[in-house]
Amino acid sequence: MMDHQMAVAPLSDRQSLEWPVGMRLRKLRIALYSHDTMGIGHMRRNLLIAETLAQELSPAVILLIAGAREVNAFDIPPGVDCLSLPALRKADNGQYQARHLDLPLDELIGLRALSISAALEMFAPDIFLVDKVPRGAVNELDPALESLRRHRRTRCVLGLRDVLDEPVVVRREWHEAAGDQAVRDYYDAIWVYGDPAIYDPVVEYGFAPDVAAKIRYTGYLDRRQRSRFADVDGTAAFLARLKGSAGRLALCMVGGGQDGTQLAEAFAQSDFPPDMKGLILTGPFMPPEAQQRLERLAVANPRVHIIPFVADTCLLLERADRVITMGGYNSVCEVLSYGKAALVVPRVQPRQEQLIRAERLRDLGLLDLLHPQNLNPCALTEWLSRDLPPRPRAREHIDLNGLANLPSLLAELLDAPSWCGRGLRPERRLPHVAC
Repeated sequence: MMDHQMAVAPLSDRQSLEWPVGMRLRKLRIALYSHDTMGIGHMRRNLLIAETLAQELSPAVILLIAGAREVNAFDIPPGVDCLSLPALRKADNGQYQARHLDLPLDELIGLRALSISAALEMFAPDIFLVDKVPRGAVNELDPALESLRRHRRTRCVLGLRDVLDEPVVVRREWHEAAGDQAVRDYYDAIWVYGDPAIYDPVVEYGFAPDVAAKIRYTGYLDRRQRSRFADVDGTAAFLARLKGSAGRLALCMVGGGQDGTQLAEAFAQSDFPPDMKGLILTGPFMPPEAQQRLERLAVANPRVHIIPFVADTCLLLERADRVITMGGYNSVCEVLSYGKAALVVPRVQPRQEQLIRAERLRDLGLLDLLHPQNLNPCALTEWLSRDLPPRPRAREHIDLNGLANLPSLLAELLDAPSWCGRGLRPERRLPHVAC
């Protein structure tokens, strides 16, 4: 174990969590931010963390600040509420623009930044957890982070998924966005939602020693631990009909759906084994014209069914015999959590993150990998028809205790002697750089 890694006992192994005396005077307040410019992965991860903390740290008051209104389609647990920001999206050229409002980018970012700052000023969180982007989308968190540092009442945490992108790209972007300095100025800790035995950002990305010292590895987030099996959009009714007829289920997941059309259409045109049906979960962002093409393909292939969106995939994953999915963090955690036979067809543009993750897990024998350049209905048909050998159990090779470890990490953070930004000059400002 490397010296920057901390082993954290799962909550079930601890008798109780004792908060610092000052924290007992009121309910613990936690704010979580996700920029949500592409897909729903960041939002889903923060929702999962919020649900975990709301149940494990009761009483606690939790505010989600989400970068898209789709957050309101999810089942929000008691003690948690949401502030949805006017949405951004990332265009094909990598540039940000408004998703819905007819506003110039600078006005939209100003509106989002003011909303975030006002919310945090009034909410006065004890913990502020930021997903992935240290300064927010297009640096929209800068004013809020400066205010939190001046007041010194909030512990700030940067949450990173296991893989960000290929190292040369991350090092360049981290440098251009002044990532190291942002961590020094604003953050008390970095939580990496992964296992360094699979991918170690400190080694891969060459973080500076003082930045690396703030890193704690949570382990991967085991979605199965939070399963509540909500019936959303008739999922349970569909599965009841399926259960009435003999057969196995192949599940196709394309994340948010905005770039999953090629995979969904290839799946819809596949030839399934005689005892198998196919179900496509399209996601909320699949373009309408792509959905219409997919519906026509499903009419031509009566073994294929389509569900546009579900807030909780647990029912589907429980029932699925095989899963074909893109390689986003949440999707991969789900197939590992449920021990499903999975074929990952990763996104490779504009980032290599999904491909890197899938390659590491394939090398452990935990899933199969198909590069998108080789994607076609015949390739999916062959995999669905193949007799797959027994796979190793994911829990025997990787740490899936991320959710169980979160309360202990919070306790460590609240006991720490230094507040966010302690010792920094108040007049210091980071350069404005588009993320």
